[in-house]
Amino acid sequence: MSRVTTETLAPEDQELLEWIVAEAERRGNAVISVPADDKGSGYCFTACVWAMHEVPEAVVVGLPEQMAQVLLDAYVDRAATGGAFEPGKVYEDFFEGVPVTFERVHPGHYPEYFGSAFLVYPEGDFPALQIIVASGDGKWPWDADAPEGFAEWQPVLTDSGRPESWTPGVDGP
Repeated sequence: MSRVTTETLAPEDQELLEWIVAEAERRGNAVISVPADDKGSGYCFTACVWAMHEVPEAVVVGLPEQMAQVLLDAYVDRAATGGAFEPGKVYEDFFEGVPVTFERVHPGHYPEYFGSAFLVYPEGDFPALQIIVASGDGKWPWDADAPEGFAEWQPVLTDSGRPESWTPGVDGP
């Protein structure tokens, strides 16, 4: 894995970068968790997946931290061994009875949702996917009959805030 120049990093950023690299070397990726706050849902994202496996980084918004980490690890394990994930396709084999789909993350969301990944990729030159999880009753954040607040709890990280790689109900969920 190519490393970034670290001479100008603050000590805490240097320490975080070393942790990210060590985690990625030890387990194939680093998962960083950000708790919910008054501005929005908690989320988890990967760092070093693109550098180590040439697989897009991934983010999950609104899931409990432990579930999000399991989902991200499963994504990395499958993607790093040749599994391809197509935006708009429904995958039902990550969590039993809970479908997920993927969407490309607009780079405008990178600073907020992949902040620490900029220690690895200072120019922000990495692809990223959002793993979107349906509600317990199979609704997606863009569904008109989704649970109240679901779209705010799990925002779609595209430029428009709606799926852009497919049309819901036509060639995607």
